[in-house]
Parts: sequence; structure tokens; C-alpha cells
Amino acid sequence: MARSVFPKARTALLLVDVINLFDFPAGAAFARRALGPARNIARLRDRAHTAGVPVIYVNDNWGRWRSDFQTIVADCSERHRPGAPIAALLAPTTRDFFVLKPHLSGFHDTPLDTLLQAGEVQRVVIVGFAADNCVFFTAAEAHMRDYLVVVPGDCCASERDSERRHALGKMRKFLHADTSSSRRVRLRR
Repeated sequence: MARSVFPKARTALLLVDVINLFDFPAGAAFARRALGPARNIARLRDRAHTAGVPVIYVNDNWGRWRSDFQTIVADCSERHRPGAPIAALLAPTTRDFFVLKPHLSGFHDTPLDTLLQAGEVQRVVIVGFAADNCVFFTAAEAHMRDYLVVVPGDCCASERDSERRHALGKMRKFLHADTSSSRRVRLRR
């Protein structure tokens, strides 16, 4: 029997829309505000690598149906892009996985659930941008699919911090998500 490319793991780290153009109104300000959470995400990602926990980039495809993840990373890394420092900090490694999503949720119309099931994942740690949008919808759908949901509050951002706090509160209340600091997240296979 062939060995699965995806490691068997109880936990997976999902990085939602962290490779981002930030090319919308107020995007440059959002990118500056997201740099602190991006640093926390980088530390959590490095811990996941050390622990052998799979890291999956779940990223918007911007409606470019011929796009690929390497092209998206290259586009976001261009020096004139507001999110270039974040793209450089969070550039995926060769050990990471990626799923391109056409909608708000990382699960809707993507192979994410199949990938997680192949790894026997039961708990997802979801980080990224924006907490009140794509992170929220990905977390909601993960909850509806019976995954345990962790959304470290210091590893996500929104255009306004009040929106981030509100979304985290909704995730705690309705999704039973753990929104503790990333330092408290236990990562192990």
C-alpha cells in the first residue's frame, strides 16, 4: 500500500488568506496592522513544523481559475504590494500544503475536508485574515463538520480590531472555539 503524502495527525494548522494582495480600499493600513499577527503566525507555523503538525495554506484564488499558489505568492511578494512583508514572512515551505478557495470558506468547493480526512485530523487551528470574514466562515464550516476549532486571537486580524474581537466572540459562543493566545496552543501529532 502506498504511503500517504499527508501525515497522519490529530491536528492541522490552517493559514487562511495570509498570502494576500491587500489591494482593496484601506488594504495598506490593514497590511500594516496585520504584521504583528503575521509574526505570531510565523512562530506558530514554525512550532507546527517542529512538532510534525501539517501546515495548510488555504488561500483565495482571486477568481483567477488558472492561478496557482506559487504565482499567488510571487504576486503578493512584489515590493510595491502592501502585503509584501507578510508574504515574505509567511512564504510557504516545500513541506507545506495548499488549497485554493474560490469563496469565503476554506471548505466550500475545495478539497480541504478530503485532505484533512486523509490525515485523520480531528482538530484545526485556524489563523489568518480576516477574522470577521474568511477565518470566521472557515471556522464555522469546520465546526459544522465536527472538527474541534482553535482560532488563536493573536494570530488573526481584521480591518478594524473591533471586528476581530467581535468575530472571536462569536466563534467562542457559537462554534465553541478556543481563542486563547497562540502561546497556549498545544501542537502535536
